[in-house]
Amino acid sequence: MEKTILPTQDTLERKWYVIDAADQRLGRLATEVANILRGKNKPTFTPHMDTGDFVVIINAEKVVVTGKKPSQKLYRRHSGRPGGMKVETFNQLQGRIPERIIEKAVKGMLPKNSLGRKLFTKLNVYAGPNHKQQAQKPEILTLNTIPKTR
Repeated sequence: MEKTILPTQDTLERKWYVIDAADQRLGRLATEVANILRGKNKPTFTPHMDTGDFVVIINAEKVVVTGKKPSQKLYRRHSGRPGGMKVETFNQLQGRIPERIIEKAVKGMLPKNSLGRKLFTKLNVYAGPNHKQQAQKPEILTLNTIPKTR
């Protein structure tokens, strides 16, 4: 009788990837990053385990959305107090905290449980071209996205 072999922490090989978000579409970038964080790009993928890799995203301020989304897409947060709802558009948030845009997009594509929270800690997003993960010797990953047509 054949048995399914589960990957263990000893057999998993975790890699570090650097992705340049300059001129990338937000949704397509977030989908690829979420798949890498979960480990869906590996043959050892197991839905209930953390088999994914680490991802560093640079140039978050240069991410692109199409159409009228820069002025119409809203980001909401609430302080928990009555009347504490704060609303910002994509353009406003990109000017203030560009990292949060990519973080929210990727977090929404991860599982909504303790595994998803653990996977989210393996994502590092930076507004500019410099990052702090040079010591891990990350691979540069280019995404196979369709070039924007404008």
